[in-house]
Amino acid sequence: MTAFDTNILIYSCDCADSKRQQRAFELIAGVPEGVLLWQTAVEFMAASRKLTSQGFTAAQAWARLHEFMEVLQLVIPSPRAFEYAQPLHQEQGVSFWDVMIIGACLDGGITTLYSEDLPGRIFKAPLQIVNPFR
Repeated sequence: MTAFDTNILIYSCDCADSKRQQRAFELIAGVPEGVLLWQTAVEFMAASRKLTSQGFTAAQAWARLHEFMEVLQLVIPSPRAFEYAQPLHQEQGVSFWDVMIIGACLDGGITTLYSEDLPGRIFKAPLQIVNPFR
């Protein structure tokens, strides 16, 4: 299964960078076994406020969230996500919100996470973190 970090969801709506927007949209629409993490869905709604200067409204953000849920299975983490997240946060110094996404991926059996922010860090196999813009 494949999940998307919040920045990928935001880029799919961001008209300021048409190349990233197109790439993000293609990934979300075209990845087999794509999933939407509950946390990234919530973060998407909060971060979409950054797009108001482009005319992107709260109503459009809600509509896009519903579109994501039509093509991606929503994954809600179990308490085990905290067990995966804690050592990454305490021992590797990864931000709390990032380790919660990683923990949710590990908990949910997700093998690929598309993220612009996290590649290059070492996390537990079998999770691979891929920057789709490189």
